[in-house]
Amino acid sequence: MNAARPAPAFRPFAWKRTCPVSDIEGLMIREARRDDLEALIAIFAADDLGGHGDTTDPEAYGDYRAAFDAIAASANDTLYVAELDGMVVGTFQTSYTRTLTGRGGAVLTIEAVQTHPDWRSRGIGAKMIAAAIEKARAEDCRLVQLMSNRSRADAHRFYERLGFTPSHRGFKMKLKGL
Repeated sequence: MNAARPAPAFRPFAWKRTCPVSDIEGLMIREARRDDLEALIAIFAADDLGGHGDTTDPEAYGDYRAAFDAIAASANDTLYVAELDGMVVGTFQTSYTRTLTGRGGAVLTIEAVQTHPDWRSRGIGAKMIAAAIEKARAEDCRLVQLMSNRSRADAHRFYERLGFTPSHRGFKMKLKGL
């Protein structure tokens, strides 16, 4: 009888601070810093399809700072930026989950993939996804998953070109207005 390989102990990602993926001249994917918040908020607020209620109104910045601090303090969540020549041009977040399904395998969820509207269709999104997949492989995850708003047909084609399959149907329940 073959001995099953023991599942690795639950641990946060060791691969957290930087990502070597960079073929676009000058593009760097790195962990977000608090001083990136203004640029991140501007990217989220420019999203006309997401319906997340993001705004550049300074009164909302306290909410963004609190969320950023919680993500930064989490061992299993990481917020990244794509930086080009000192300017934040994209972002994504990863969340690491250990599941009992899949024989206890780890799953990396990619969230909030956004490229600044002025920088789309230049390969930045593909580099961000490649960085997330590299992170998942480095941590021996069994699966990488993401969700995309059903109205984002262009994004769906993009994810499928990168090897993702639309295998599930997601559901959400809004608990707070925005």
